[in-house]
Amino acid sequence: MTEAWTYRDGVAPDPDLSLIDYDVEATDGKIGSVEEESNVDGDSYLVVDIGFWLFGRKALVPASLVTRVDPEANKIYLARAQDEIENAPEFDEDTYTDVAYRRRVGDYYSSFSYAP
Repeated sequence: MTEAWTYRDGVAPDPDLSLIDYDVEATDGKIGSVEEESNVDGDSYLVVDIGFWLFGRKALVPASLVTRVDPEANKIYLARAQDEIENAPEFDEDTYTDVAYRRRVGDYYSSFSYAP
């Protein structure tokens, strides 16, 4: 399960760099901005505020979906389309760090026919 929660080779951001408030770009446009991050090895993720479409909505994004971090533009690029992120298991403030929820999220993203 840690693969989903690990940055791709060459993509991991500088550990001293905060990604909070970075814009997040899906393959088909902006999806939101980073509200929270974890860079723990094997447990890295972004909590993305996608509320500009759906008020107050967030999504948990495993680190493996990040294809590029651009510190100059304050942008993060993902390997998924907007609707794929919006249709992920619903974010829950109380359970998003639980193993069972993480497994559901990881299974959801691994269900696509193309690799993350």
